[in-house]
Amino acid sequence: MPEGMPIGKVAKATGLSIDAIRFYEKAGLLKEPPRSHSGYRLFGPEAVHDLQFIAQAQALGFSLREIRELLLVRNTQAHACAQVRDLIQRKLATVREKINELLRLESGLQQALRKCQRELRRSQTLHPACCPVLQEIEQANGGKKSIS
Repeated sequence: MPEGMPIGKVAKATGLSIDAIRFYEKAGLLKEPPRSHSGYRLFGPEAVHDLQFIAQAQALGFSLREIRELLLVRNTQAHACAQVRDLIQRKLATVREKINELLRLESGLQQALRKCQRELRRSQTLHPACCPVLQEIEQANGGKKSIS
């Protein structure tokens, strides 16, 4: 009979959910573990180590595709440092791009909030007949109402 830990114990040991472990197995990030006579997965120490690696890589923001690449590099040991550096550089560029997008979004929201506050100060009621932000959004949509 194969030895190993059942999935519930592995989940507790790694902090991952059972569903996440099954997903990683289906996604090919984790080797299919042997099964007991009753059909239960039995994970060895290597699988637990791989799952901890996967969780840590996800915490760093790596995608499943990137984690697959990291696992491959880790397991082959060929030019690992250069490959990991390149992957991190690409990930960092993506993160910086997202930060710039979020900064533009923040600026747009701040501008919209200032318009709302100005209009509410000018208006005598809490619900002015025409909201400048709604008008701007409507104009950006070409004045068309979407049909749902």
